[in-house]
Amino acid sequence: MSLIYKLLSQAEWQKAQAAGAFTGSAVDLADGYIHFSTGAQAQETARRYFSGQSDLMVLAIETDDLSADLQASLIWEPSRGGDLFPHLYRPLPVEAVLRAWPVDLDSDGVPMMGDLA
Repeated sequence: MSLIYKLLSQAEWQKAQAAGAFTGSAVDLADGYIHFSTGAQAQETARRYFSGQSDLMVLAIETDDLSADLQASLIWEPSRGGDLFPHLYRPLPVEAVLRAWPVDLDSDGVPMMGDLA
């Protein structure tokens, strides 16, 4: 099993559900791909980019279950500290999401991702 994760606002997730696909947050649209994190990377991503945001959702995607065209569009590229991060170069169909859940913030306003590794 190879899970990757996407943090996004509840409004973005609701919009994706209505449309049938997630096309990306503002940073994704600016960069030309949807940013994901592995379980080991997700907490630092949450701390760096999502602190203070109280309306967050986490999407879990099982990469082994993605269609061949989605797998071909999922590229692992170096980013923070040279770690490889999964980037999806096309919209994410809602049906590809294994699970979605809301995220609570800790006392410092950092989203608590839990044990995803």
